[in-house]
Amino acid sequence: MRTFWLVALLFMAAACGDPSSTSASGSGSGSSGPDEPVGVPASTAAPSGSPSPVTPVGHTLNTHKVPWVSATPSGDGRSLDVVWWSGVEPCNVLDRVEVDEQADKVIVTLYEGQDPRSPDAVCILIAIQKTTKVELRAPLADRKIVDGAAS
Repeated sequence: MRTFWLVALLFMAAACGDPSSTSASGSGSGSSGPDEPVGVPASTAAPSGSPSPVTPVGHTLNTHKVPWVSATPSGDGRSLDVVWWSGVEPCNVLDRVEVDEQADKVIVTLYEGQDPRSPDAVCILIAIQKTTKVELRAPLADRKIVDGAAS
């Protein structure tokens, strides 16, 4: 909760500042890098705190691939903790995670969409870091982890 208020205060402060430093279009001195949410000043892109854990809900509206920023294997290599930037629910919910395990790599693709129970919801534009646990059929070992949304 403290992180939410910190981010909200930073957004209000940015709105009162120089518009060229907080451009949502990605131009100007406050543009976001590939691993940062668009529209969030670089200085506030990674607030302290833990990502919000979520589980797939399935059957979302306007489902689309979402790039992730990290995938950390568990100690035994049988699961991954995948972290990505998203928006608030019910506008942005995890639909499903597809895992393609190959001999030399594991391709993890996240899909998000809108909760079908709230098709007309209006949500604030705020970035939230989320995480989900992905189980693997075989231990990761030396295989590379690849983002399926990046291709």
